[in-house]
Amino acid sequence: MDARSLDVVALELPQRFGDPRGALAEIDRLLGTPALSGAGLVLLPELILTGYVSPRGDSDLRRFAEPLDGDTAGRLAELARAHAVALAGPLVEESEGRLYNTLLVFDREGRRVGHYRKRHPWYPERWATPGDLGTPVLDLLGVRITTAICFDVHFLSEDAGGALEEAELLLFPTAWVDPPGEGDLRAELLPALARRHGIAIVNANWGPSRPAVEGQGGSRIVDARGRLLAAAPPGSGPGVARATVRFAREQRGA
Repeated sequence: MDARSLDVVALELPQRFGDPRGALAEIDRLLGTPALSGAGLVLLPELILTGYVSPRGDSDLRRFAEPLDGDTAGRLAELARAHAVALAGPLVEESEGRLYNTLLVFDREGRRVGHYRKRHPWYPERWATPGDLGTPVLDLLGVRITTAICFDVHFLSEDAGGALEEAELLLFPTAWVDPPGEGDLRAELLPALARRHGIAIVNANWGPSRPAVEGQGGSRIVDARGRLLAAAPPGSGPGVARATVRFAREQRGA
């Protein structure tokens, strides 16, 4: 059996709306702490560099849009290189006059190896164009990885079942919102998705923030059998869910 493993971190952060530089500085600091030292891959929450919703309750992020070669992408690449960690982080991407809710993946040398545009923007994301890049499968640190962002999960098996079957690990950043009074929907949704496709999932969610909404917190990692490997502890500050995810290539048909 060709058994492999990857030390994965879901880094949970409260949003700092409209303060990308401050958010990046905080992430830089956290990447240098013992809690993240030696990690192989760190996933950041959806749109955590800009914030997802303003203190007034709107989700218009057009003012933060940048191209792929802009300052934010460059800074994420620098952080990956400086801390020798594969890093997946968000971008409000501008391309040819359109805006996308984007996830970028960098290897330990700071090279961009993944580029995903959210295929199903949530209802308040009226600024965002539906992603047009499909669902990639990329090789990173010896593991086949695919991506989805938040609301995409409700359509993922239909949209990207082939990618889920091919990949071994799903990077799933979120700014999750649960319907009032319905509890934590991810607690059932993510294990069921993992079991259906035999894929481990790392979910980095926004932490308790202002404005406060149901669904903040609860970042987690589940294995391909849907078992919980790690969860960020409850609290108002940064949280870490970290686990060693094990993979056996022969179980995936390779």
